[in-house]
Amino acid sequence: MMNKSLYPSEVPDDRFEVLNNLKDSQKPIKILILGGLDSGKTTLTTFLSNELLNLNYRVAIIDCDIGQKSILPPATISLAFPETNFKNLYEIKPYKSYFVGSTTPIQFFGEMIVGTKLLCDYAEDKADVVIVDTTGLISGSGAELKRMKIEMIKPDIIIGLQKRNELKSILKPFEDKIKIFYLKVYENAKSFSREERKEIRVEKWKEYFKTSKIYNIGFNDVIISGSKIFQGEKILEDEKYLLESLFKWKILYGVKFEGKYTIVKRDLVNMPRHVDKNILYYIEPERFNNLIVGLIDEEGFCIGLGILKNINFENETLEILSPINEDEIKNLKEIRFGRIKVNENGEELGLLDRDLI
Repeated sequence: MMNKSLYPSEVPDDRFEVLNNLKDSQKPIKILILGGLDSGKTTLTTFLSNELLNLNYRVAIIDCDIGQKSILPPATISLAFPETNFKNLYEIKPYKSYFVGSTTPIQFFGEMIVGTKLLCDYAEDKADVVIVDTTGLISGSGAELKRMKIEMIKPDIIIGLQKRNELKSILKPFEDKIKIFYLKVYENAKSFSREERKEIRVEKWKEYFKTSKIYNIGFNDVIISGSKIFQGEKILEDEKYLLESLFKWKILYGVKFEGKYTIVKRDLVNMPRHVDKNILYYIEPERFNNLIVGLIDEEGFCIGLGILKNINFENETLEILSPINEDEIKNLKEIRFGRIKVNENGEELGLLDRDLI
C-alpha cells in the first residue's frame, strides 16, 4: 500500500530539541501539530511517538487528517494507543473514532472540532502524551478551523511546521499563552499531487472494505441522522396523494418538519415543474447510493463505516455494506449519513454538498 510517511531515517536536530523539551514537561501533555500540505506532520508524529514509547511514555495519537488518513477508517478522526514501535501510523488500529463523513473539512468544522475534543478528553485520562496530527488546511477558512481547534482543546504545546512564516498569523494570538515551537519543513519532505493523494485514498478505502458483508437494518431499529429525509413526521396518505397528483410523481417516502416537506420521488412523466423549495424539497433515491455512513455506538463514537448500497423505502430498510462483524453490529445505535460516495473497490464517486440530502 502507498503511504505518505515512514519513520524517518534522517531527523533534523530541531526535532530532538522538541523531544528533549517534552521530557521536562508535566504529564499529561497535549501536543498539536500544525502545517500545510506535505509539511511532514505525520512523519513528525511518527518520530515523536516512537521516541516517547522508548522512554516508556504512554502515547495517544489523534489522527485528524480526514483527507489523507493514516489510521483507518477514512472520513473519521481516530484515536490510537500504540504500544510498540512502528514505522507507519497505518500499522496502528484505532481505539476510538469519531465520524465526520467527508474527506474535506469544508462544511464539517463542527464535526472536526467536536471529534477532536471528545477524543482528546478520552485520551488524557489514559496517556502521558496526546499528539494531535491535523489536516494541511491552513489558509482561508482552514486558518479559522485551526484557531477554533486550539481554543477548544487548549494544547500545552503547539509544533508549527512551516516553510516560511505561513503559520504566524494563526499562532500569533497564542504565543503568550501556549509554548510554541516553529520548525522548518524538512528539505527532503516529499510532495504529493492531487492525483497521488486520490490514489492513496482509493487504496485505503479498498483496504478498509475488503472483508465486508451486507447488513439489512430497519428504519425503526436504529436512530438515523445526517439527512433531512429522516427528520420530522412521515407525511399522511392524503398529503402523499395530493403531491403525486400535482407533480406526477411516484413518492417513495416523505416527511414533514416545521411546515416543510422533504420527499423521495420518481418522475412518472417528463414535464416542467415549478416547485417552491422553501416549502417542498425533493430527492431522487439514487442520490443515496454508495453514500458512506457512520455506524455509531451509544457513546457517539464510530464503531465502523458502511457503504449505503440501497434504501428500500417500501420495506423501510437500509442495505449497508460494512466490514464490522456480528459482535460489533450489536453495539449499533445510530446510522449517520456522510457526504462522500465510495464503492467497495475504493473508487470515489463524488462528494455531496451538505444540504443535498
